[in-house]
Amino acid sequence: MESPGWTTARPGQLPYTYENFARAKVFLFEKWRERALELRLDTPVDLSGSCKYGSLFMQAVFGGTIRGHFQHQYNFIDGRLVDLSHDAADVGRMCNPYLHEPEYFAIPELQASLARCLPRVECWTAEFLADPP
Repeated sequence: MESPGWTTARPGQLPYTYENFARAKVFLFEKWRERALELRLDTPVDLSGSCKYGSLFMQAVFGGTIRGHFQHQYNFIDGRLVDLSHDAADVGRMCNPYLHEPEYFAIPELQASLARCLPRVECWTAEFLADPP
C-alpha cells in the first residue's frame, strides 16, 4: 500500500486555536466513548488508545502533519506539537511519547491500520465541522 502522506503537511479546515482544540477534545472523547459502547468495550475514562483516531481527526480538521512512533501518534500544527491525548494515562506512562520516527509511517501494517480508521474519522470530521461553535 502506498503511503497517503500522513507525515506531509496538509491544510486545515478550521484554524487551530485553544478554543477549537478544547472543542475537538470534548468531541473526540464523546466519539471514543460511543465507539467503546458500539464495540462492547469498557467505557473509557480518558483518550488512552485513541491516538490513531485522534491524530487523523486533528489533521483532517486543523491540518499539519502526523508524527509519532510505535507507541504513540500526535500532530504538529502551525509549528507546535499538538496532542489530543496528552493527559491520557497511556501517554503519561511513556518514557518519550513525542519521539518522531518518520520511517515508522512507511510500515505497511501501520498504513493499513490508519486506512481502516479513516472511514470513521471522516464521519467524525464531517459531524464536527457541521456543528460550528
